[in-house]
Amino acid sequence: MDKLLQVVRSEDERKWLVDKAVPRVPTSRMRALSQMLEEVGYSGIYFVTDTVLNLHDYQYNGPDPDLVLSKFRSRYEAAVAVVMLVRELLGRVDGLRTRVRWGDELEAAFKALGEELGRVVIR
Repeated sequence: MDKLLQVVRSEDERKWLVDKAVPRVPTSRMRALSQMLEEVGYSGIYFVTDTVLNLHDYQYNGPDPDLVLSKFRSRYEAAVAVVMLVRELLGRVDGLRTRVRWGDELEAAFKALGEELGRVVIR
């Protein structure tokens, strides 16, 4: 939070960050928050957020060949995005191992997810 407060551009932005963004972020402000997180050193967050929001639109609107309501033309394109997103998240979680309580149950779940993801073939 301290790092984020150092990059705010206005009092309104600071108030939003303290009162709303950290406790609960509406989807309409996730891109703005992810940009701020990038500014304080969390690289790649913006692109992950963008993918998640595009998948969120797909969840509600389904595939859209015209790319008006969804950024995915087909179910296959959305599935590829999900696989790539999970791969990215697994890598980020792996990087947190030394900074969080990491027990046997978490290790087993992490390993199982990695193995299942390894079986997925994107063509």
